[in-house]
Amino acid sequence: MLIISDDRIPGKAKEKLPHYGDVIFIETEGIVYEAVSGHPDIFFCNTGMGLVVAPNLPDSIKQKLKDYPVSFIEGNKPVGNKYPATASYNAVVTSKYLIHNLKYTDRAILDNTGNLIKIDVNQAYTRCNLLPLNKDSFITSDRGIEKVLLQNGLDTLYVEPSDILLPGFRNGFFGGACGVYEGKVFVHGSLGRFSDGHKVRLFLEKLEMEIVELYDGDLYDGGSILFVL
Repeated sequence: MLIISDDRIPGKAKEKLPHYGDVIFIETEGIVYEAVSGHPDIFFCNTGMGLVVAPNLPDSIKQKLKDYPVSFIEGNKPVGNKYPATASYNAVVTSKYLIHNLKYTDRAILDNTGNLIKIDVNQAYTRCNLLPLNKDSFITSDRGIEKVLLQNGLDTLYVEPSDILLPGFRNGFFGGACGVYEGKVFVHGSLGRFSDGHKVRLFLEKLEMEIVELYDGDLYDGGSILFVL
C-alpha cells in the first residue's frame, strides 16, 4: 500500500499512518499558499486509471512515486498560488462519477474519466469538502455540494466544519481530514472531538464501513489521505 500525506499532520497521526503502508509525506515551498502547500488533494487526483499529478509538483516527489508500481501522468495546468489555480486537481472521482467545478478541472482528468458521469458543482475545492464512500454515498462539508448531490439522487450527509483544524484559516473541511481504503475511513482526529461526529458514525455504520482514528484530537484537515495502491 502506498499512501500520500501532508508532512505536517499531527505527530501521533504521522506515527500511526505508516502502520497501514508506505507513506510519502509531501511538502512544497513557493508553489501554493502555505496552508495547503503539502496537501495531496492540491497536487494529485486519483482517477482510477492512475494518478494525475500537477506538472509543477517537485521532481523529488515524482521520483519517489517512480519507486513504486504507480501509473501517473502529468496534468496540463501547473497549480498556482491563488484560487482557482490551486483547485485544478481537487476533484472527486469514483467508479461512476467525476464531481468538480468542471470549469477548472484539468484536461488530463477529464480525458481519463471520459466514461464517467460528470457532476458540476460550484465548489472547486471539491475533494477538500467531499468524501466519497461505499454504495455511492458521500459526506460533505459544503451545502452547495450537498444540494447538487441530493438533486442527483445520491445519498449525502452534510457535516458542519467549523471545528476542523487548518492552520492559517478559521477552519478546515471534512474531506480534507479523511481518506478511504477498502471499506475503512481513516480520520486525522477523533470523531468524539467533532461536533457532528455522532452523525458520521451512524452514517458509516449504515454503510458497514470501519473507522480508523489516527490520533485522539480535533479533526485536522491535511488535504486528504490519498491511498494509491
